Amino acid sequence: MREMFDKIAPKYDFITRVISYGMDGRWKRLGVLRASLPENALVLDLASGTGDFSRLVRERLPAARSVAVDLSEGMLRVGKRNGLEEAVCADATALPFASASFDCVFIGYGLRNFPNLAVAVREIERITRPGGVMVSLDFFLPTNRVFRQLYLGFLYVQGAFWGMLLHGKLRTYTYIPDSIRSFVSVKEYSSLLQRTGYHRVDAREFIFGGIGLLWAVKR
Repeated sequence: MREMFDKIAPKYDFITRVISYGMDGRWKRLGVLRASLPENALVLDLASGTGDFSRLVRERLPAARSVAVDLSEGMLRVGKRNGLEEAVCADATALPFASASFDCVFIGYGLRNFPNLAVAVREIERITRPGGVMVSLDFFLPTNRVFRQLYLGFLYVQGAFWGMLLHGKLRTYTYIPDSIRSFVSVKEYSSLLQRTGYHRVDAREFIFGGIGLLWAVKR
């Protein structure tokens, strides 16, 4: 996983925009807006990629501090070239931070790639302050079986096309539908959050449940 993301890091932002139908930036801005952060918030941008959430938080709240964490050093290098200030290479299931450290944790398209989703959610809950927020944006498994197959098939074709065009390899981006196929629905993920120390889970679904944006407040 780390090696794959190191290789695609230079094209990651472009492919994220394409695969999300150009809506990625709007969804992330909405995620930051509705997080209702304090002016001097301490934020964790987990599975940060090149640091989109960190940049959006800094634009909205200049006094806030954001720490980007990703398993891929290649992603973080690209992020630093684009202005990312604080970056840590770490595993989401064993974060190198004290308990109750952060006001908010943002996760953009990283949930599907965690080796154990439940363990990662517990670790995120641990490092979040009581009353703090987790904001999750990701691809999810649509509940409608017919649409699910159409959606996964379309993402596979998209991934194969861009993988061949950008890297000369069909399978470069087909990991996206592959990872969704074994993932959960927005409703199932919401239930997991509620079982893991979160309440007031607010979920918005886009593309008939293929994309989910969720805000969850820690008890």
